Amino acid sequence: MQAAPRLAELTTEELAALLSAGAPCVALVPVGSVEPHGPHLPLGTDTLIGEAAAEQAGRRLWERGVAALVAPPVGYGVTDFAAGFAGAISIPAPALTAFLRAVAEAYLSAGLAHVCFINNHLEPEHDRAVRAAASDLPLGRASVACPLARRWARTLSAEFRSGACHAGRYETSLVLAAASALVRRDIAHALPDLALSLSEGIQAGVKSFRALGMDAAYTGSPREASEDEGRALLDLLATMVVTEVEEGLSRAAGHEPIPGKGSG
Repeated sequence: MQAAPRLAELTTEELAALLSAGAPCVALVPVGSVEPHGPHLPLGTDTLIGEAAAEQAGRRLWERGVAALVAPPVGYGVTDFAAGFAGAISIPAPALTAFLRAVAEAYLSAGLAHVCFINNHLEPEHDRAVRAAASDLPLGRASVACPLARRWARTLSAEFRSGACHAGRYETSLVLAAASALVRRDIAHALPDLALSLSEGIQAGVKSFRALGMDAAYTGSPREASEDEGRALLDLLATMVVTEVEEGLSRAAGHEPIPGKGSG
C-alpha cells in the first residue's frame, strides 16, 4: 500500500506535478492540542493520533484515486478543561477558527480540491472552533473528521462511547499503535481504573478535569490498553477520514454522497 506523501517534504515542483496530474488533490490536516494526558501519555497525544489516522487514511485514498497529502499538523487547540495542569496550553477558540479557516483557504487557493481537518482533541469548544473554520467555505471543499460525530462515535470502543476515555484504554491503545515508545507503560499498568465520564460531566455542567475528579488528568482504564486494539481503532478512524473526504468531493462535484462509500 502506497504511503501518503507528507506535503511539507515535497518540493514545489513535486507538488505542482501532483496538482496537474488530474486526480483530485486533498490536504489532510491533523488538528490536535498540547494537553495533559495522565502521567503516562505525552502532551501531544491528540496530534499524534490525528497524524497516524491521516497517514492510514491517505494510503487508502491513494488506492481510490485521490492524491491525499498529509499536511503539517496544527498542534494547538482549546484546552480549557485541563486548566491547572502543567502543559495545558490553550488558545482562544476564535483564534483557532480564524487560523484554520485561513489555512484551508490557502490550500484551496493553491489548487487543492479539498481540505479535511482531522480532530482527535474532543473538548466541545475546540470541536466547535474547528467546525466553524470549515462552515463558511464552498460546499464540499472542506470537512471535519472527528469522533464526536455520532455516526463515528458509535463505531468506536465501549470505553470511548462511555465517555470515560481521556488517556484511558482508548487513547493509550491508539498511542501504542502510533508511537509506542512514547507510552510510559510501567506507569500505565499501575494506574487504577476510573469510571468518570467526561461526556456525562460536560452535560452536567462540569468545566474541568479537576472538577470531575480527574486529579491525574486521565479517566478510564489505561492498564487494559494494547497495541492490537490501537491498530483496530486507527483503522476505524481512517475510515472516518476517508468517508468525510469522499463525501466532500462528491458534494463539490454536485453529487449526493453514497452512504458508507469510504468504509472499505
